[in-house]
Amino acid sequence: MLTLHRARLVLADPAAPSIVDGAVLVDGATVAAIGTFAEPAGARVREWDGVLVPGLVNRHGRWLLENAYHPDPREELGDRPLLPSEELTDERRGGSARRGLQRMLGFGATAVTGPFDRPSVRTAVARSGLHPLPGDEAPGSLDPLDGATLAAAVHRPLTVGGAADFAVFDARTLQDVASGANCLATVLGGRLVFRRR
Repeated sequence: MLTLHRARLVLADPAAPSIVDGAVLVDGATVAAIGTFAEPAGARVREWDGVLVPGLVNRHGRWLLENAYHPDPREELGDRPLLPSEELTDERRGGSARRGLQRMLGFGATAVTGPFDRPSVRTAVARSGLHPLPGDEAPGSLDPLDGATLAAAVHRPLTVGGAADFAVFDARTLQDVASGANCLATVLGGRLVFRRR
């Protein structure tokens, strides 16, 4: 099924100009077209009041998923990663990784750096659909834009025939995105995997 994602501003590639009242047409898991908005017949239309950018990469994935603990909301410890006070069981480590990955999606991440040594973390990453990339173990934030430019945080540009991996931010300009706008939605492989309520 075709889905057209319309946004106030579309940035398909940080090296190219953005498109005002732009749209990305998605066919399954791939991008079928990128351009100014025109409603095609037979496509579902999702309208976003924000800026659509390629999916981002969280370059602190290994540290966040293998060393930090992502609390369960029932624990009432907040939603920020913590250093565990004790060694976690494999089951608790897997639950922590799943929650961490879900929170990364909420910041527009579609890729995460590894490698991941713990089997439960590898399984969680594989099931999440986020693209694993080589990286390092530096501590850092769940937000890929924390300390990085938008161009440096982009996983890969959106291209016709390429993967439909992108995020939409509650912003009016690209500068607003880079300065900490909330992520409204994350699309990974053409699927809406995060939507802010």
